Amino acid sequence: MPHRVLTGITTTGTPHLGNYAGAIRPAIQASRQPGVESFFFLADYHALIKCDDPARIERSRLEIAATWLAAGLDTSRVVFYRQSDIPEIPELTWLLTCVTSKGLMNRAHAYKASTDANEAAGEEPDAGVTMGLYSYPILMAADILMFKAHKVPVGRDQIQHIEMARDVAQRFNHLFGAGKELFVLPEAAVEEGVATLPGLDGRKMSKSYDNTIPLFEGGAKALKSAVARIVTDSRLPGEPKDPDNSHLVTLFDAFAQPAEREQFRADLRAGLAWGEAKQRFLEVLERDLAPMRARYDELMAKPEEIEEELLEGARKARATAAPLLAELREAVGLRHFRKVEAKAVEKKADAGAALPVFKQYREADGKFYFKLSAADGRLLLQSQGFEQGREAGQWVGRLKADGAAALADVPATLAEGVSAEDVATALAAFAQA
Repeated sequence: MPHRVLTGITTTGTPHLGNYAGAIRPAIQASRQPGVESFFFLADYHALIKCDDPARIERSRLEIAATWLAAGLDTSRVVFYRQSDIPEIPELTWLLTCVTSKGLMNRAHAYKASTDANEAAGEEPDAGVTMGLYSYPILMAADILMFKAHKVPVGRDQIQHIEMARDVAQRFNHLFGAGKELFVLPEAAVEEGVATLPGLDGRKMSKSYDNTIPLFEGGAKALKSAVARIVTDSRLPGEPKDPDNSHLVTLFDAFAQPAEREQFRADLRAGLAWGEAKQRFLEVLERDLAPMRARYDELMAKPEEIEEELLEGARKARATAAPLLAELREAVGLRHFRKVEAKAVEKKADAGAALPVFKQYREADGKFYFKLSAADGRLLLQSQGFEQGREAGQWVGRLKADGAAALADVPATLAEGVSAEDVATALAAFAQA
């Protein structure tokens, strides 16, 4: 199984330059590493917890999806989807809710912050607290555990939620795993070196401080206007500047090449005017952002292209989620009713009944494939192509031996109109035989 990394993307607000340098750019770069399988999702269910404006939710999802695609996210290498397009997520959330203690939820930072603020204001502790806010960590756990993520890049304020996901996964494994680890225990990946850009006034760039530099919003004109408002000291042209105490230099460093950084510092010490320094920064920014902005504008003008990308991502995500949920339903007892064999003689007679069929074959592209068909000939499961025939054979053997448990990882897709439960039932027939 590849090393899986899962990243949730908040869908409220419009991305700014700090979001790009601190989260979007490093996440996209990391997704290109070999041996890494990356899942990126728009956390739009989470957005409903803190936003009750449907128009804002709709607009933000579109803008953020367009931003990540324009910034270079390669959907042929990653799984990019909307949380709300995966119906398995809310079902898993309920399964996890049923094994999660209230005491654990009482200790969640966001909930405690709300109750502490209410008590300080002389109100009831739970005033204004919704079940969405209270249960947020369980939904986050479902997001992570559904795809067996090994690593989850988060800020330090989110580490507790990863620890909660581990606790819930361990309890579920203990109660229903029957000796098998149904869930992978995730680890928080805190990026210590991630850039935190200063805003126009030198404080951390944040919408709450109203000091952000727009990424694409407002186009080149808005970007130029924002750069012009970056606060600098009062030293005049010709007077030496201190680059080590300038947040303009920090911003410049986040986008410039090493040689450009050195030259910028030297010129500031030699008396470069702040106005000219800002113009250089703008030119460096435009070198990176102008092509992305053009792509962003194209995508925003054709939202159906974004929709297609996200639906294809959802299809890939559900190919992983549906088999795992089928296994989890089986584990907790939500099983299909099957005929109970009353006599050994009847079992023996049934042993001669037709079984589902695996077929291995080689196509004109030179690759090896396998497919699973029901006893009546209906196609259930179709594999991807393998370079070696033995790889296809090994997967067939594993599916026969492990049944539904192997579906979560198998490099194959369900046939149209076929559910993961249908395939699980067919595989169970091999074990019974």
